[in-house]
Amino acid sequence: MLKDNEISIQTVDVRNIHANRLGPRDQEEADEHVREGMRLVFNNKFMRAKAIFQPHASTEPLYGVALGVIATIKDMNKAISTLASAYTIAKTQIDAASIKRSLKDSLSQYFSSFMVNSSSNELASPVPAPTTITATGATNTTTFLSNGVLRAHVIKAECSLFMALLQLSRENVVDYLKCGLNLRRAHKSYNIVWQEYKRMGQEHTKRMDRDTVSGVQFGIGAINLLVSALPPKILKIFSSFGFTCDKELGLVLLKLCLEGKGIRSPLAAIILLSYYSVLTSLVPQLYSKELAGPAVECLLEAQKSFPSSCFFLYFAAKIARIAGNLPLSLQSFSFAMDASRSEMMEVAMRNVTLYETGWNHALQLDWESAARCFDDLAKEEYSSALCMYAVGACREMLGQRTQGILAFAEVPQHVKKEKEQQQQQQQQQQQPHSASYIESYVYKKVEHFQKSGYQDMDFNLPMLELMCIWNAFEQMEHGALEHCLEIVNSALDRIHERELRELSIRTQELAPSTSPPDYYHHRALILLIKASVLNALQRHGDSIPHLNWIMDNKDDLTSDAAAWIIPFAYWEAGVTSWGLRNYVKSRKLWQQGLACSKYDFEYRMAIRFNLALAKCNDIGIGPTEISTTEKILGMHAQKRAMSIQYPTST
Repeated sequence: MLKDNEISIQTVDVRNIHANRLGPRDQEEADEHVREGMRLVFNNKFMRAKAIFQPHASTEPLYGVALGVIATIKDMNKAISTLASAYTIAKTQIDAASIKRSLKDSLSQYFSSFMVNSSSNELASPVPAPTTITATGATNTTTFLSNGVLRAHVIKAECSLFMALLQLSRENVVDYLKCGLNLRRAHKSYNIVWQEYKRMGQEHTKRMDRDTVSGVQFGIGAINLLVSALPPKILKIFSSFGFTCDKELGLVLLKLCLEGKGIRSPLAAIILLSYYSVLTSLVPQLYSKELAGPAVECLLEAQKSFPSSCFFLYFAAKIARIAGNLPLSLQSFSFAMDASRSEMMEVAMRNVTLYETGWNHALQLDWESAARCFDDLAKEEYSSALCMYAVGACREMLGQRTQGILAFAEVPQHVKKEKEQQQQQQQQQQQPHSASYIESYVYKKVEHFQKSGYQDMDFNLPMLELMCIWNAFEQMEHGALEHCLEIVNSALDRIHERELRELSIRTQELAPSTSPPDYYHHRALILLIKASVLNALQRHGDSIPHLNWIMDNKDDLTSDAAAWIIPFAYWEAGVTSWGLRNYVKSRKLWQQGLACSKYDFEYRMAIRFNLALAKCNDIGIGPTEISTTEKILGMHAQKRAMSIQYPTST
């Protein structure tokens, strides 16, 4: 069993890689084994699929990509290594074919490609293949790249695309940079095939195998969709990306790939469902109603072919949660976990679904069940720093302060261990290490708790704070939100009582040794949570005074632990204005939030702000000019926060 669970690939020997000379129909027949393997993957038969892919992964690139897909959920580093090997094989096939091409063919293809408008992304109807007239009057059809070369370009691009997606999910600056480089490589290769596909016109069915056609649809569609969600703040890291995205083209191409029922059809469904899930989770206030229908349609289409796939059951649970049906979501996550039992993905799928289940329990305010889920995950070393912090947060919400403090005390050890493991992995790959934002956040929160000797825990609501950060209150039921409001008001009362007690000392004692009360950070954080809850309750007007207090006192929110409050307040203020139908004001506030920098979750929030601004564009609300005074005030509020450094564990 342990041997069956291992994913490995032999070292690629480029001397054994030759040009692919198969024609389109022969290639379709040869790829039938890959097609069968992908059917097994999405029917939860992972070990049987691996047995098909692994023996050929060191010589045939499509098998390597398929093996990388299996590795993605099990081991991200193994997946990237497997995809890198497949990339090498595909590139070697291209180089081997190029060596044997004549100079005439090479120049013909080069100038034909040059004449095509490579900047156009329009999905045009097929046109007749171009022809030329010789001096003798004979008609010659234009020379095209061979099917084997086009297929290798698609696979090469696919490897870069999948690596980019994995790197983007890590949420740190170094991996964002690598993601950008891989996206650029992917687009370059896909564009070669895309231009050939358009030049072939109606002849493409004779010159390209159907899975290469669907492969370029998948790739161009996925890149357009991905880049449409990335803000300029992240695209700047990518350095002259040189690509104008078309979201609608991306959706059309991925749906074509899904409906084509080829090798990449279920992968197209995964990309579409991920896109819908990200938008409705990050910005539920703007996208949930609009995208709920398309998400369900995509899921039903995918489940026609793979009704019991653990992947699609997982997305069914995510969609149910977005719709506010938490009992159905819990049931679907349980089904997804059960679907992978006794398979090589059992542990990985269990961890993923248990993590989401923990959040579902938290959304129901079932802190005990949530704590058990996160505790199990911490023991499995699955995002152990975050999960152990969540255990402490749940215990604090239950009033079990001693147990909560013990859990918080373990967080720095988990941060240090995760960092050491990541550094070791990066050193093996000779790449620099960059801490994730969640590691930085939980470390600084615990450090803040410890600085006061945990004496200020009465003014902290750590689990509600996490929900505010994840924008999760929108998925809560009305009764749970009302209970959260009671918890928040009680915390505000405790802050007020502490302030009065400390002020009373100053009325009785001259120059007391204690400092004046300074609870700006605590009050701002609780008011931010309250505003988020009120917005989720559709009581937008009631959130105005609380958000105004945060904005009025932002000069006092310059500590490491408070740096993120200001941009999140801009977000909630934009949501408030949106709920009051003041869309121009919303856009202005979100632009100000996007301008903030050097805080935890900066790039996650940049994506959220960008998606909100894209929605403004869709309804005709264009960019607004921010006044010089507002820019200066914003810079002043952020000037000390900009010096924040990520913590180092000792």
